[in-house]
Amino acid sequence: MLDPSRVRAISLDLDDTLWPIWPTIQRAEQALNVWLCTHAPMSAALFANPVARQTLREHVLNTRPELAHDLSAVRREAIRLALYRANEDPLLAEPAFEVFFAERHKVDLYEDALPALEWLAQRYPLVALSNGNADVERVGLSGLFTASLSAATFGVGKPSEDIFHAAARAAGVLPGHVLHVGDDAHLDVLGALGAGMQAIWVNRQAQTWTHGPQPHGTVSQLTELCELLA
Repeated sequence: MLDPSRVRAISLDLDDTLWPIWPTIQRAEQALNVWLCTHAPMSAALFANPVARQTLREHVLNTRPELAHDLSAVRREAIRLALYRANEDPLLAEPAFEVFFAERHKVDLYEDALPALEWLAQRYPLVALSNGNADVERVGLSGLFTASLSAATFGVGKPSEDIFHAAARAAGVLPGHVLHVGDDAHLDVLGALGAGMQAIWVNRQAQTWTHGPQPHGTVSQLTELCELLA
């Protein structure tokens, strides 16, 4: 059971907690494909195939395992590999990735996300904590967050206790005084519990909890979190 009296700061996951990620990624991949069709058509044909795209990604992960925590680097190198294999200019990987990355930040917030963030930010330091590559500044939410940590910038992602403890330090509190909020049962909830934090599971799809240790609370919308803390 959530103990609001212990909460001195809140860390929040981003993708699928504040906005749905896959519609955004699909739009970004479409924008990338349009750009490649103009500037590197052979690579576009290769990269547009989902199976081929996954094969490129797996090749990058197998040959560059040190990049596994950095989704931007993995995608950039997958684009570069496609360019190499298509005998097109590998230097196009950088501008091609920027096309994808710009579109990736055109997110559609869940209806409850912004009102909840504004309410929470007035009462607690908020820390964005993500394994993804979203930038809260580029999304337009940086004014609501005290700090932002990602697996790419920190070097290790959730569920490692290290990144959760780093979020607590960024907020200026002990881990036991942080409430972590996220949609992923393993990465967010179990990771936060293992780091000594309270955890709220954002369960928008009415899934059943089957993961052992229970979260301190479950919400279907972030406005419900505000009610729990009020």
